[in-house]
Amino acid sequence: MLEHDVIIVGGGLAGCRAAVEIARTNPSLNVAVVAKTHPIRSHSVAAQGGIAATLKNVDSSDSWEAHAFDTVKGSDYLADQDAVEILTREAPDVVIDLEHMGVLFSRLSDGRIAQRAFGGHSHNRTCYAADKTGHAILHELVNNLRRYGVQIYQEWYVMRLILEDGQAKGVVMYRILDGRLEVVRAKAVMFATGGYGRVYNTTSNDYASTGDGLAMTALAGLPLEDMEFVQFHPTGLYPVGVLISEAVRGEGAYLINSDGERFMARYAPSRMELAPRDITSRAIAYEIRAGRGINPDGSAGGPFVHLDLRHLGKEKIMSRIPFCWEEAHRLVGVDAITEPIPVRPTIHYCMGGIPVNTNGQVRSSGENFVEGFFAAGETACVSVHGANRLGSNSLLECVVYGRRTGAAIAQYVQDRKFPTVDEQLYLRQAQQKLQSLLDQGGKYRINQVRQAFQDTMTEYCGVFRTEELMRQGWEKLQQLQQQYTEIYLDDKGSCWNTEILEALELENLIVVGQMILSSALNRQESRGAHFREDYPERDDVNFLKHTMAYYSPAGIDIQYRPVTITMFQPQERKY
Repeated sequence: MLEHDVIIVGGGLAGCRAAVEIARTNPSLNVAVVAKTHPIRSHSVAAQGGIAATLKNVDSSDSWEAHAFDTVKGSDYLADQDAVEILTREAPDVVIDLEHMGVLFSRLSDGRIAQRAFGGHSHNRTCYAADKTGHAILHELVNNLRRYGVQIYQEWYVMRLILEDGQAKGVVMYRILDGRLEVVRAKAVMFATGGYGRVYNTTSNDYASTGDGLAMTALAGLPLEDMEFVQFHPTGLYPVGVLISEAVRGEGAYLINSDGERFMARYAPSRMELAPRDITSRAIAYEIRAGRGINPDGSAGGPFVHLDLRHLGKEKIMSRIPFCWEEAHRLVGVDAITEPIPVRPTIHYCMGGIPVNTNGQVRSSGENFVEGFFAAGETACVSVHGANRLGSNSLLECVVYGRRTGAAIAQYVQDRKFPTVDEQLYLRQAQQKLQSLLDQGGKYRINQVRQAFQDTMTEYCGVFRTEELMRQGWEKLQQLQQQYTEIYLDDKGSCWNTEILEALELENLIVVGQMILSSALNRQESRGAHFREDYPERDDVNFLKHTMAYYSPAGIDIQYRPVTITMFQPQERKY
């Protein structure tokens, strides 16, 4: 049996930042990061626009309080304000720390870190590295893992959280290369496994974003928080779904409908294209619904709108947002210097996740915590984003709460002994699970079931939701769960068997999809990214609270937990 003082599942920003903090705090601790891709290939590397912090390099009137208010207002007042205060107060410090690690931020002419406008933010506070910010940060963090001697298990897939008697004791993991199984015991386990974009059929997320950490947590009997809040990014490149960063609108691009009109004037006149993402996504969806979308031949009534950069000029486009130009050119053949880019909303981010406190400790209920289990980043819900995340706050959450959770873990494991784990029991159960998948003589290919599932989630739990629609979706999910037991695998080998991986991921996706849909059905109001056409108003009397959803094969139990309000009383959200 392998053992480490700390095992961190996930090689993206939150996991790497936590590992670096643990190693910095106590170099004698044995820390390992396990990732199903190489850490450099984690989805954090695709984050483009930037990281928000009140450095005041561009706007001296900015403050952490203004950043906190923008974040809470953006969250439609569902964010926990104690967590938001930590996020915004610590932001300048973590950005300076990243710079000292070697992150190559874009600069002002006087050498200070450049800052740009971003949706929902009242000041220019988003620090960036052109439009490859996640890439710039993650590379330095992974370099620091090597510097501090953190062990990296790359291309290992974690199949199961070992949770006994209210204590996380380790994980069971599978080596993709040759099918080897290992049990790892640890004094603390941290999940930093990212989001679940692949629950839907069009997403900006990579193929690895299958909600594994969320599903493992739910299957272990622990709750997931606020899963109904799924962020659509307004500007997914049509038809491929990859992201055209908010940085493009931050630099001054326009959203245009088939009439050539900057239609955001109808929906958010004060912020226009830099309204929060939920409002901008719905605006685009309304325009398309009303027949003011655009077809590939330029005629009206089509499935997308235009993102127009042409007035920015070649020099600005190629120096500030070169990657977005490259994506549009490479994937759909559009030269954004001379042509507008076709865009429509795409699934982008999960506001909900594994419920944690501000030290990253995982909750087993509203008041109680799991021993030895921590989480941070997109997979966690400390609730700094509430019902809707502001752009450039996600990289910030990963770094602030990755650092904070790492510091908490370093303290937690100091005088702890290794837990006792029955290695053979967990190996046997994992082997039986894999063998049953290989032996299953079903009638469906994995891709058939996965595509039907993703289409169902997109159609029945998308930008616009109603009870009738979601109940139909729930019925379809039950049928698809049955179909999952009838899939078959062509590849029976142990060497780089990606079919086994896809089968395990699909099981996780279905669990996460059910958590999203049941949480959305129970929330009878519209708030942030959760928009109910049958309940179009926000209902603070009944729903100013966090959803806590508990999974079981028999059904999903929904409970609630209060929102922490310390600074800003809820008010109507207008832009």
